[in-house]
Amino acid sequence: MSGQPDTPRRLPTIFFGHGNPMNALHDNDWSRGWAAIGQRLPRPRAVLSVSAHWYLPATLLTAMARPRTIHDFGGFPRELFEVEYPAPGDLDLVRRVRDLLQPLDVGEDRSWGLDHGTWSVLRHVYPDADVPVVQLSIDESQPPAFHYGLGRLLRPLRDEGILLIGSGDVVHNLHAYAWGRHPAEPFDWALRFEARARELMRQGDHHALVDYPALGRDAELSIPTPEHYLPLLYVLGASDESDAVTFPVEGMDGGSISMLSVQFG
Repeated sequence: MSGQPDTPRRLPTIFFGHGNPMNALHDNDWSRGWAAIGQRLPRPRAVLSVSAHWYLPATLLTAMARPRTIHDFGGFPRELFEVEYPAPGDLDLVRRVRDLLQPLDVGEDRSWGLDHGTWSVLRHVYPDADVPVVQLSIDESQPPAFHYGLGRLLRPLRDEGILLIGSGDVVHNLHAYAWGRHPAEPFDWALRFEARARELMRQGDHHALVDYPALGRDAELSIPTPEHYLPLLYVLGASDESDAVTFPVEGMDGGSISMLSVQFG
């Protein structure tokens, strides 16, 4: 890694709506927005990423010096499978996260790597892949409040030069997605739920966002399965009352995928 990291007293915490894996290759409003985030942020010492695509019944950390680039998708052009994002790992960060999450048993994984929820965004945010990256898995057996609670425990990392990110989608309904039929008008329920989520974040009403099934039919359609929503709860947990809430990237893809990014701080 060239140079010394320029770390502020506290880094923000950011949720990225990553959408279609092809955004890793595309030059569009979303990828340019991600690049702009990287250009304006102070350089972190490392990134801790919670991706929708590492969803299994355990809490694990990627504990390798050189995490591999995982192409965890099918049916896309060959050029997407040829993308490599050779960011180093950070074993010191692995140890620090394990300490912060005690007494939870957090395993060290040496077989996963960086999946597209992480690298499709970071290859725009840090295109030189020179910022170390560690992924934290999402335990599918745990309720939403568990994931929010882990985010709260991880909050001190923001004062230690670590950029904590979540990567998923506030609205993610592939059954309704307009595959190959673009442009597609967003569904009313998708727009309503995204707007409701924004307002709750502005109000600091984290309880309602954690208990999202209680938000009704729009939430049910927007979050038919939880894995793309749960990374937001880690970022919410890592935020605090003094953080300004901004939405640096916006939009809806295919009618039913929110590309909203949310920054706290």
